[in-house]
Formats: sequence, C-alpha cells, structure tokens
Amino acid sequence: RELLPPWLVIVAGLTGIVLLCVSTKDVPVAPLRTKYGIVLDAGPSRTVLFLYQWTTTKANKTGVIRGCSSCPVQGPGVSSYSDSPQKAGKSLEPCLNWAQNEIPAEQHSQTPLYLGATTSMRQLNFTHPILSDSLLAALTGTLKSSPFSFQGAQILSSPEEEAFSWVAVNYVLENFFKYDWQGQLVPSRKGMAGVLSVGGTSAQLTSELEEEKQAPKEGVRLQLYGQTHRVHTRQCPCHGTEQLRSQLLSLLIQ
Repeated sequence: RELLPPWLVIVAGLTGIVLLCVSTKDVPVAPLRTKYGIVLDAGPSRTVLFLYQWTTTKANKTGVIRGCSSCPVQGPGVSSYSDSPQKAGKSLEPCLNWAQNEIPAEQHSQTPLYLGATTSMRQLNFTHPILSDSLLAALTGTLKSSPFSFQGAQILSSPEEEAFSWVAVNYVLENFFKYDWQGQLVPSRKGMAGVLSVGGTSAQLTSELEEEKQAPKEGVRLQLYGQTHRVHTRQCPCHGTEQLRSQLLSLLIQ
C-alpha cells in the first residue's frame, strides 16, 4: 500500500493536538437570531400595542415566544372614533413609531404586524356595519403605511377571542411544554386549565374538550406544540360585573 507523505502525517497530528486542546467554550457559536412580532389589541376601552420576540428554537414545530414590552395607545377604544375614522388610525402612530425604535431597522420589513378588535367593534359591526368597515379601513391604511409586514386587521369573533385567552393562560402556566434541568424544551405532563373571563354584561368559560365527538360546530380547533386541542367557549349571559353589581344593589335596597 502507498504510504502517506511525511508532511501530511505531521499536519494531521498537529491538527488533532489543537482540537484536543481547544475547549468547547473557545469555539464560537453563532447566536440564535431574534425575531419580532407586533400585535395590537383593540379592546372596548383602549388599544395596546404588544411587542413579542422569539428565536429559531421551536417546540414540536411551534415557536417559543415571550412578551418583551408594550405601548398603550393614547385615547379611548377604536370604536369611539366611529364619527371620525381617520382619528382612529392617527392614534396608532405614536406607538408604531415607538416600536420602530425598539426593533432593529434591518428587521422592520420582516416583523409581522396584526390588529385584532374585540367586543365593542363586534357590537358596532352588528348595529352599524358601514361605520365598522370605515374604521377598519382607516386602521388598515395606517398600519400598511408603517415599515412593518402588515398581516391584517379584523374583528375577532367571541370564540376566537376566548380561544386566544385560553392559549395565553395555558402558555404562561407552562401547560404546553416546560424546560427540564438541562434547559431543554420537553412536553408538559400537566393538564390544560379552563379560563373564566368576566366582562361587563356576561361571562365566558373556555375549556378543552377531550373527545372529538364532543366538539360542537362552533368550537375552535388548534394545532399547538405537536398536539391538537379542541376548545369550546360557553357563554354565561347576565353574569357580568354590571349585572352582579345590580343584583347586589337590589339585595341591599330590599
């Protein structure tokens, strides 16, 4: 057999010695790139811009995010601007400018931007759909003019809103996944929590249905962290804070 040249043997030996002497901490590791996302929660009394960030790390094909900061929009909720829709869009600009300073400029065009409107806009859309459409158009115009990647502005249905609340609560409680002692993401063995949200006129109880045959048509199907969840919201009308306060005052008067 043909022997290796002596110089090649020497180089290979030196390379091996260097690799054995260099500790793992001396080898530079490319940092995970941080990505950002923006969600505008347009509620009944006010709008809040929430800024989220995450890395390329995923748990069963679903991202692991964390909320890093927020910016309350000055003024009332967007539905209050039904007589002057352009003012609704204008009210978002200070917080959008704030977000531009928080996110690196090179990532502005890659940062998804989304607005979800809830209770008051649902009511306005039911009673005055033309006004609600004008408001959404004004909000969309302002968001599209920002440097971020606009993904949409819509009125969330009640089941969608409650499903998002259910996801948020169980995410914070680490019911989807958790970190083990090595800092690795592993499935959580805990069950999912139900969520009771109490509004002014009603209360909503959102929970997961264990069997698919139990899922009603109005339920929401979610695919998160490698598992399918079927979430259903039960409406409890006349159990909101205003009704409870009225009942208490009635009892006191009696």
